[in-house]
Amino acid sequence: MVLPFCNTQAMSLHLAEISLAIEPGAHGVLLMDQAGWHMTGKLEVPDNISIVPLPPKCPELNALLSEVEGPVENIWQFMRDNWLSNRIFTSHDNIIDLCCEAWNRLIDQPWRIMTIGRRKWARGS
Repeated sequence: MVLPFCNTQAMSLHLAEISLAIEPGAHGVLLMDQAGWHMTGKLEVPDNISIVPLPPKCPELNALLSEVEGPVENIWQFMRDNWLSNRIFTSHDNIIDLCCEAWNRLIDQPWRIMTIGRRKWARGS
């Protein structure tokens, strides 16, 4: 999903998309910071998802979350380094098109995603 804003509506769409990837009968749990659009009562949370808010000013949990988020950050860094940096974007639509193109190039290379996202703790060793 490519959305122009980080707001409640965008987050609701994102949760609906995550919900579709959860196996029938399973339940997803998402750890989230307390950004306004993550915690508002207006957020539409699917029945098969629970949101667990991280407490504010809790460096231990933020460090844990960054270990989990690390692979995702590495993916974005790879995309920036290889397909999105040193460009002149001509318009908002051009930015969206190039980001979608980069994403599609990446998902066509699952071996690269696995390599970039590897974490020692995730392999159980």
